[in-house]
Amino acid sequence: MSKEESNTSSINIQNKRATFEYHIIDKYETGIVLTGSEIKSIRAGKANINDAYCHFKNGELFIKNMHISPYGSGFGTHEPTRERKLLLHKTELKKLHRAVKEDGMTIVPLKLYINKKGWAKLLIALAKGKKLYDKRESIKKRDTERELQRKFK
Repeated sequence: MSKEESNTSSINIQNKRATFEYHIIDKYETGIVLTGSEIKSIRAGKANINDAYCHFKNGELFIKNMHISPYGSGFGTHEPTRERKLLLHKTELKKLHRAVKEDGMTIVPLKLYINKKGWAKLLIALAKGKKLYDKRESIKKRDTERELQRKFK
């Protein structure tokens, strides 16, 4: 199932648009296969997951369009938007693949962070796209909550 550890580091890169665009159904914590310069850039906070999406290739899950800026100009630089493999258990992969294939759902990244052990983790979600009227309801709800906070301050 979904496993979400508390984040104690200051690196917390979020995809705020995902909760507005999609209904979140289930969350999963995944590992990412990275090179040395990529993890250095993530620790420096130079990553972006706003345009990223996940897809299956040969039964494995990959993230595409996640932008990690190159770290310095020296040896071992990387391509900023290359495909990166996500690490999940086999049963979780099968469950996600079945949901994406049959139910017309998608997998979106929510948050990129460094866990307590110093490893880069990506929080992904199984999601279903919102309709236009759902987005309008989200905007109304957010505006009313904001007004209530202003009144009580």
